Amino acid sequence: MAELGQYLGNGLTLGCIYALMAIGLTLVFGYMNVVNFAHGEFYMVGAYLAFTITDILGLSFVLGLLAAIVGAIVLGVLVDIGILRKLRQYDDIAMPILATIGLSILLQNLAILIWNPVPKTAGSPVSGSSIDLLVMRTTPQNIFIVVAAAVSVLLAFLFMTRTRAGLKMRATFQDPMASWLMGVNVRRIYAMTFAFGAAMAAIGGVLISTVFQMTPTMGAVATAKSFVVVILGGLGSFPGAILGGLLLGLVESFGAGYLSADYEDAFGLLVLLVVLLLRPRGLFGAPKAVQE
Repeated sequence: MAELGQYLGNGLTLGCIYALMAIGLTLVFGYMNVVNFAHGEFYMVGAYLAFTITDILGLSFVLGLLAAIVGAIVLGVLVDIGILRKLRQYDDIAMPILATIGLSILLQNLAILIWNPVPKTAGSPVSGSSIDLLVMRTTPQNIFIVVAAAVSVLLAFLFMTRTRAGLKMRATFQDPMASWLMGVNVRRIYAMTFAFGAAMAAIGGVLISTVFQMTPTMGAVATAKSFVVVILGGLGSFPGAILGGLLLGLVESFGAGYLSADYEDAFGLLVLLVVLLLRPRGLFGAPKAVQE
């Protein structure tokens, strides 16, 4: 029973990080129709920026988190204006893919030059030994990650559903031309959406770096997991990203614990395969009307 509680706690922790990553990617992939293979690099950059502020400069964790969010937003805006905006005029999905792959390689190598390739672990704002919480056996660090991720998801949801900026984002991706005719700056909305997705990824990177080591190539695995979660939950679905992230985290944790840690990634892919066989559009994916 103790093992069950520990795997449950670890699975929820991973699931919350996956959900944060997937929410950012589902906005970019599901709404903007950009297959962003550099999404994990915002996760990596966020972790290193927070590490620099908190562990190298000795400032507070809150300042490190804010620095990661601001840095990811600035980088996201620059990427959209400098790269994606120029490619958006071409109706070719391959060009953004190649551009983001190149961006991913560039950011990884810049991280190696700035922070060196030696793995690092950031300090956590909380500490303590394992504790029993209901049916879970977990640590204060994991509880902090779950709570911080839940708050971030809630704030993201409120931003998307309760603010004028969120309304403009949703309206733009439903009908860009109609939004433009109604006076919405569509270019600005695209940049804001990409930056918003980058910020969500950066928060995930900051939180996970408090319990796992960070490396300049950590974004590659995060990108792959994010795509799995987005497809699992349903393209463009906010609830699907949350549920898909939690499901993937729990499956990987229980699979690694009870079966084999060597096949941890394979368990998640197996669940994805089963879900797609039963629901090809994902758990919350809505069917689209097709004109004949």
